Amino acid sequence: MADIRSFDLNLLRALAALLETRSVSRAAERLGVTQPAVSGMLARLRDALDDPLFVRAQHGILPTPRAEAMAPQLAAVLADVEALLQAEVFDPARAELTLRVAATDYAQRAVLLPFLKRLRDEAPGVRLSVRPVAPHFARQLADGALDMALVTPGMAPDSLRARKLFDETYLTLIRTGHLRRADVATLDGFCAFDHAIMSHDGTAFSGSTDAALGQLGRHRRVVASVPNFTILIDLVRQTDMIALVPSRLVTAEPGVEAMLPPLNVEGFTKLLTWHERLHRDPAQRWLRDNIATAASC
Repeated sequence: MADIRSFDLNLLRALAALLETRSVSRAAERLGVTQPAVSGMLARLRDALDDPLFVRAQHGILPTPRAEAMAPQLAAVLADVEALLQAEVFDPARAELTLRVAATDYAQRAVLLPFLKRLRDEAPGVRLSVRPVAPHFARQLADGALDMALVTPGMAPDSLRARKLFDETYLTLIRTGHLRRADVATLDGFCAFDHAIMSHDGTAFSGSTDAALGQLGRHRRVVASVPNFTILIDLVRQTDMIALVPSRLVTAEPGVEAMLPPLNVEGFTKLLTWHERLHRDPAQRWLRDNIATAASC
């Protein structure tokens, strides 16, 4: 009985060619080797399987019952091996998988919301699982707990793959109909307002706006710090406070209006990051490309 540990699996291709062609010479042509080489492989097959496998006939060779019985299973095995070696093709319309993405509330609204609209049309079997960005998100990517993360460059370690999606800027947001709307356009008026700010844990009362004001020798009064932009926009909508918010979040918000701030405030860059282990995966590549496309609209 042949032992898989010592059996040369290349001999199976020779056996398949012999079964299909019923000729040593034609099998050699198909395999791209010499006729003596095929004869040598047949001799090794006979020894390994303890069966003649083929006998000479008037026109070529004929398989023995053992070889005839092996033909269907051999064809199936070689087809499976060939499929295994072929590059995987991703069909979004038929795909069934769950994409796990870490994102802040900003990235959820600015990137994942438009992406999800595209996803439902083109890949309805793909589910989207959105998680908060944890301090250890890079380890989650490495361990396979996450597929991607939407972060800023300062958050992304060099060990991760990254794709720049866009640069974001800030706009001043004020309630529609605010009696002091005109004051926002001047630096003095801007600083005189009560301000609200977004900080991820709701504890910070200063940010990039305050850094920009400090360079001008000015300061503002921040009276509210909230952990997400949704609440921040609601605060502006329902009070006399103003806030600086990323421009992509205020394109169609009711009850508020946006205008350029009276000073230059540093914006931020949004990256899509992933681990090297998923870099060449066809499904992940398709999903990354579509996230980038949705973010560019």
